[in-house]
Amino acid sequence: MIKKLYSLWPEPGLLVRLGALHATNAILQGVLLGMLIPVLRALLQPKPNFVEAEPWLVAGGILLVVYAVLTIIATPVGFTASMELTAKLRHHVMKHITVLPLGWFTTEQKARMARSITADVGNAPNLAVTIGAPAITATLVPATLILVTFFVDWRIALLLLTIMVIALVALRHAGNVAAIADEELEEAATEIAGRAIELGQAQTVLRAAGLGISGTSRMQGALEEHRITYRRGLQKSLWPDLTFTGVVMGGFIALIVLGIQLLVNNTLSVPDTIALFVIAVRFLEPLGSLIELIGALRAMNNAVTRVQDILDTPSLPKCDNGIKTIEHAGITLENVCYSYGNNLALDDVSFHCPPGSATALVGASGSGKTTVIRAIARFFDVDSGTVRIGGKELMSYDYDSLMQHVAVIFQDVYLFDTSIEDNLRLAKPDASTTELSKAAELACLDEMIARLPNGWETKVGEAGTSLSGGERQRVSIARAFLKNAPIVLIDEASSALDPENERAISRAIANLASDVNRTVIIIAHRPTTLAAATQVVSLHEGKVVEFGDPEALKSGNGVFSKLFHQYENVRSWHISKG
Repeated sequence: MIKKLYSLWPEPGLLVRLGALHATNAILQGVLLGMLIPVLRALLQPKPNFVEAEPWLVAGGILLVVYAVLTIIATPVGFTASMELTAKLRHHVMKHITVLPLGWFTTEQKARMARSITADVGNAPNLAVTIGAPAITATLVPATLILVTFFVDWRIALLLLTIMVIALVALRHAGNVAAIADEELEEAATEIAGRAIELGQAQTVLRAAGLGISGTSRMQGALEEHRITYRRGLQKSLWPDLTFTGVVMGGFIALIVLGIQLLVNNTLSVPDTIALFVIAVRFLEPLGSLIELIGALRAMNNAVTRVQDILDTPSLPKCDNGIKTIEHAGITLENVCYSYGNNLALDDVSFHCPPGSATALVGASGSGKTTVIRAIARFFDVDSGTVRIGGKELMSYDYDSLMQHVAVIFQDVYLFDTSIEDNLRLAKPDASTTELSKAAELACLDEMIARLPNGWETKVGEAGTSLSGGERQRVSIARAFLKNAPIVLIDEASSALDPENERAISRAIANLASDVNRTVIIIAHRPTTLAAATQVVSLHEGKVVEFGDPEALKSGNGVFSKLFHQYENVRSWHISKG
């Protein structure tokens, strides 16, 4: 555990100094108790020898002052260390998260990440300080007293050592049980966290179903599982905890019996017997408290492990002295394969998008379209094959520079709870008013801004909830224009939109695709969006089944033709009914 703690923090020196302070205090406690032996030997005589006791009393007084000073210092230092370690660790974890593959951020991983950053990163330093100090004391005080006792009577010392070894073995077993229980409880708590996020995000749907307060059956199940897990953990810990307590209590009885026997046999003097009984009590008291600390120590160990798991997640490999600019905006995939676990998502995918082209990716749900977009944006590195931009492999580019040349428009747009202008400036913080206006015009966002009461300063709400899906899409497309990236990847930007927003977004996409210096790849099915495409790639079960000119593919009997005519028929039906 100490090794884990030491390796976890980027600057562990503070933790080491704090540990050394508590260790010094613990050893001082043992030494001070050990000084009781010569003092009692000098004073518990028929005629007390104060001269013989004086140097020990003076030395003990000095050490007591040192111990008091260190104890006073340790408290504020400990709290300061806890806050400083938490801040440093949180920054360390957040910095690492920013270089993880974007494909890592699944719903489950995001819930774990949220729990780790908010709970584990705060709990680990706090427990290291508040629980670490008593744990050091409970270990080093008995160890020091065993060493002191060896100078008085080796038999008592050997019994103390035996008690401590057996107690630590029992404690280890209790700790393992506590660790398993804590891991199970954390899993249950993480599930509750995920369901709680769901409860907040899906309030409109839940309220419509009358579940706004209670949540879904999954929420209720998560709460019930947490309660059952907590009770099961208590039951598992009962006998190991009682076993440890039994060892400590049995050891105390054994010490009394041995001490009295040695006293009766005149093997041990009265002063030494009294001193050793006092030492035995002080030996067993901190040792017995370990059972109360072991659960927190194992919880700290589990928290450290969970944080370390995030830090151990490999980041995307970076190329030293990577290429910082692209020669052109052409995109090529050669024999690309990629799997999500055991599920093959892309199977030997190859196609080329010339600079300035607009390519439509079509296919049924699950055919691999979004995976292609993510591979080109380097959300992850493909399992095999090659992805090239500007004729160079993705991995040969400086990652940050590559991201400056690529803009991604997602199906589910996330906007920050600030103004429309601030959300656009994420793409280019120093953009001029003219640049903002031009981007808004090309994205058909200007007409929306014109009808909003606060215009550019309109607050979009948490995640952009005060805007409709189509309006959020326009903001996202305006970001792409403002960024002026030579490569734009669009993930079904016009799906599930009303006719007005669909027409506006289709015009915006056409404006993007009209730039001869920009290469656009569009995931879409609607004819209005596909109209901007100069070539089509049809995917089926992760394979390219069609590739070519859209007009030629329309007249065929392939995937693209079927999808195109299916949407045309639906559109005609709506027009006839309208």
